[in-house]
Amino acid sequence: MENTGTHNPYEAPAAPSMPPSSSDSDAGFVKAERGTRFLAVLLDGLVYVGVMIPFFIAVAVSGGFKRSTGNGGMFAAIMGIGALAFLCLFIYNLVLLNREGQTLGKRWMKVRIVRSNGERAGLGRIFWLRMFAPGIITRIPLVGVIFAIADPLFIFGEERRCVHDLMADTIVVNA
Repeated sequence: MENTGTHNPYEAPAAPSMPPSSSDSDAGFVKAERGTRFLAVLLDGLVYVGVMIPFFIAVAVSGGFKRSTGNGGMFAAIMGIGALAFLCLFIYNLVLLNREGQTLGKRWMKVRIVRSNGERAGLGRIFWLRMFAPGIITRIPLVGVIFAIADPLFIFGEERRCVHDLMADTIVVNA
């Protein structure tokens, strides 16, 4: 085809061809699909809700938060059991994250968290950079709302990494 020097303004722009990144091709892992990651997070949330449902039922049966003055001991016991159940689940997920880079939801969806070079991501990196730092940022007025919206939307980028993944230099891969 001969170049006539004319340019079609309605033609799709040409993007340069990019070779696959060395971290994807050399490390021997495949990034998890967006839908799989979403389902893993959804399952994690449902597990926490499942643990807390008996707690909420018990609070409702005991008269709720407002009428707890007459049943102080019962209400305190229910609150303690609910907090303990939540804490146990949280600690169990931290143990799984430390050992395998997975929460329960990630385990069920067969994905795990690793460093961007494929190495194991330590618990400190996962907790402080993927969980704690983003949690603190979301508490900042105005900035937090923008961050909370932008963080998960970054998964639709070419790298399929959320902002918390970029902060912690991690990726989620098929296990």
